[in-house]
Amino acid sequence: MAALAATSTSSVPPESTQQVIGYPSLFLLVLVGALVPVVPTGALVSSAAAVAFHQTAPFSLALVFVTASLAAFLGDAALYWLGRRGMRSRNGSRWLEAIRSRAPQERLASAREKLAEHGVAVLVLSRLVPAGRIPVMLACLLAEWPPRRFARGNVAACLAWAATYQVIGILGGSLFPEPWEGVVVAVALTVVIGAAPSVVRRFR
Repeated sequence: MAALAATSTSSVPPESTQQVIGYPSLFLLVLVGALVPVVPTGALVSSAAAVAFHQTAPFSLALVFVTASLAAFLGDAALYWLGRRGMRSRNGSRWLEAIRSRAPQERLASAREKLAEHGVAVLVLSRLVPAGRIPVMLACLLAEWPPRRFARGNVAACLAWAATYQVIGILGGSLFPEPWEGVVVAVALTVVIGAAPSVVRRFR
């Protein structure tokens, strides 16, 4: 029994190994998710926070927050820059076309109207609304916001986004003693939050 317990314990990677692998992976996945909006980045951040909640290493949650917000900001900045290049190009670009394809006309029209009325506040809120980021980003491109103005508003947007999904992960991690249980709850909460607006629109 002692040998079996030792074997099972040794098969679990130590926290240092998890951090060496986990933080770069989180950064890369959130960065890719910002560029290619099909990766569930909110669920990734919530899962990472649920795991970090159970770790004994100091600043684990802070590192998740910094990693996620920085990756999201860099990904958004890169996508906006690529979109601006597409706007200036005669033939556009596949990145601009990808942004347009994920921004339905009714949402784009609403985003442009709200952006004209409220400015940066709409950009900040767009990251907290499921499927709200791309229409607002396209509205910023059509309004010809310079990259510096977009970046200033996007800093607050990415910080608020990372904090929101980290709180969801902490909530899931605090409910159960095992990290994997917290991850399951965090992912489930993220899915419910993401699906809620679509369900409300259907009922309306």
